[in-house]
Amino acid sequence: MHKQKQLDRLLRVRTLQLGMVQAAEARAADRHASEADLAHRISKLAENVAPAPAEGSGFLLVAAAHFRARLQQSAEMASARLRDAELAAERAAEATREARRDQSAIEKLKARADADAALKAIRELETAPAVRKVRHDPC
Repeated sequence: MHKQKQLDRLLRVRTLQLGMVQAAEARAADRHASEADLAHRISKLAENVAPAPAEGSGFLLVAAAHFRARLQQSAEMASARLRDAELAAERAAEATREARRDQSAIEKLKARADADAALKAIRELETAPAVRKVRHDPC
């Protein structure tokens, strides 16, 4: 009985841990999607600011070049954040797999303990002394 309570407690803890790890994995996936979206938007902006032949002052060309340089820096930082987000998502997925593996191991231990308890009860019934039934003849 003590072992059953301990296994129940372990299963509850592992189930809570699995839920927390799955939530962390979902957050990591959301962060990865957000970073990918940001990188995509920056690349679209960079395409729109590409140099084009236009009439105008040199100041416009200098301003456009400065904006392109800033967009390039932003794109590099976004790609670095995207790589970090991908690594975090992979680590979170691995943690989820480990938590699932731990939980299933506890479930298997609990099932084995239930089966052992049932076998023990059957053996106790088999070794118990026979109960003598008093049969009354119909009167």
